[in-house]
Amino acid sequence: MDSITVIGLVAATFTTISLFPQLLRSWRTRSKPSGDSTFATYSTLFCVGIFLWLVYGIYKNDLPMMIANSLSFLQGLIILIIQVQRLKTH
Repeated sequence: MDSITVIGLVAATFTTISLFPQLLRSWRTRSKPSGDSTFATYSTLFCVGIFLWLVYGIYKNDLPMMIANSLSFLQGLIILIIQVQRLKTH
């Protein structure tokens, strides 16, 4: 494995881990109603952007991009689903 791939994997690790606290917070407070549609909008835009980066990584056959963006997309999608459900209960 070359050094640039290692750098990519380290970057992927940091960016993917950075979403985890928000995922936990959203999960823990998922049953509490929220009237904040801003966060749901942000989550939607985030998911679309990460999905496009995932497609780009697949096209480029770039392993660090594929791993990081697939995990980040999954976390973002879970957060988005929780946020939309919270908006519906408000």
